[in-house]
Amino acid sequence: MNVMFANTRTPTEAKPPRMEPLSRLPVFLALEGKRAVVAGGTPAAAWKAELLSAASAEVEVYAAEPCEELLALAADPPRGSIFIHRRAWYVDDIRGAAIAIGACETDDEAVHFAAAGKAAGVPVNVIDKPKFCDFAFGAIVNRSPLVIGISTDGAAPVFGQAIRAKLEALIPRGFAQWAEAARRWRSDVKSSGLSFNARRRFWQMFTAHAVAHPGDEPQAYDYERLLSAATAESESAGKGSVTLVGAGPGDPELLTLRAVRALQSADVILFDDLVSPDILEFARREAKKMLVGKTGHGPACKQDEINGLMVGLARTGRRVVRLKGGDPMIFGRASEEIAACRKAHIAVEVVPGITAAQGAASRLCVSLTQRHEARRVQYVTGHGADGALPNDIDWRSLADPTATSIVYMPVKTLGELTARAITAGLDPATPAVAVARATRPDEARIVSTIGELPDRLAESGLPGPVVVMIGRTFGGLVSTTAQVSSGDARKIGS
Repeated sequence: MNVMFANTRTPTEAKPPRMEPLSRLPVFLALEGKRAVVAGGTPAAAWKAELLSAASAEVEVYAAEPCEELLALAADPPRGSIFIHRRAWYVDDIRGAAIAIGACETDDEAVHFAAAGKAAGVPVNVIDKPKFCDFAFGAIVNRSPLVIGISTDGAAPVFGQAIRAKLEALIPRGFAQWAEAARRWRSDVKSSGLSFNARRRFWQMFTAHAVAHPGDEPQAYDYERLLSAATAESESAGKGSVTLVGAGPGDPELLTLRAVRALQSADVILFDDLVSPDILEFARREAKKMLVGKTGHGPACKQDEINGLMVGLARTGRRVVRLKGGDPMIFGRASEEIAACRKAHIAVEVVPGITAAQGAASRLCVSLTQRHEARRVQYVTGHGADGALPNDIDWRSLADPTATSIVYMPVKTLGELTARAITAGLDPATPAVAVARATRPDEARIVSTIGELPDRLAESGLPGPVVVMIGRTFGGLVSTTAQVSSGDARKIGS
């Protein structure tokens, strides 16, 4: 007796990826009012003393011959006091310190200094001698209380400095006053009586305003306005919401800013198989991530199950992101999910994404509406709900030589689709290209005519997802791009 099993899967929670190995653990020390020791009187020692003072440490410098920079610094420290002992350091000087920095000229002195720190239980840094260090200083971007540390573990200090310069240019100096305002307002927001979701919404609006107005000085009325807005939204925030987000074709750099904000504010993310794992790196680490995969001709969660899970989570007050490859409004069953939310009176919104066709065309550097070659673009699905080629495709439209046709989910049915389109008048010599995993590092392409493409695609074994694009606008590719030979699907071009 033959037993048939449904090709289904159930929604499963995706385990968060393990942290990649760290060469150094970034730690930010609270040194206000704590004793810090600097041994040595060199300019390098002066710079470290300045950093410690800026962090509000009480700095004691041991140097028989302090340099001019140290003397000037001690006379006018950034914050914490700097006291210079005009003598060499002793082991007892290190005991009780929170941190100790040594400007040691020889390895023997470095060994002695590191051993003294270890015996006293004090973390030690020996300037420019990493093998004796318990910790390292990195390049710093200072928008205190917003502070960014950059480390290359000593491998490429110049590279670290270059990154710091980039960040300095990107991060407005006005962020410092907004970060300070956040510190002042945090306790007030916490005691305001707002729910957890409403408080988070306050900080989301605060962040959006700070990013948009970094040069403005935070005022009391900013706090009141944001608090009022968060209070007004508290009722809806308690009910939860659903946001359909387009993840784009795969390259995480193609995410929109609005998509990133949605991922960073989500409590739960329901994502498809076609979503690149790199996209999930933009989500809040605390967010629950659940695979509700739907793949053509493969295991798939039932749409009703996805709808029920999405609505159920939102009803418990969670902010749910339904993350879909490409654009959710292009063959993404968005209408069914929107309808389910509206039926349940759940707030729903859509964040569009770059479509697979747009991503593929951008990498090919081919316009889908090239002048004199294409008058319109049409999107066609390669299979219906039953997995077969739909019967209601407008074949005459597909055969139109002035149209650029984009076929989604075409792998199993491209042969039949092509045959019927040619019967309806499509020229078999029409240029066509199949693009697999568009915009990803392992993107692969087959450039051909539409008459030959089905066989080439079947022989190549291109990994999914695949999109097929048909039209005269791709004519230049046929003559200038090498074709993928049988069994040799590979990335062509850049």
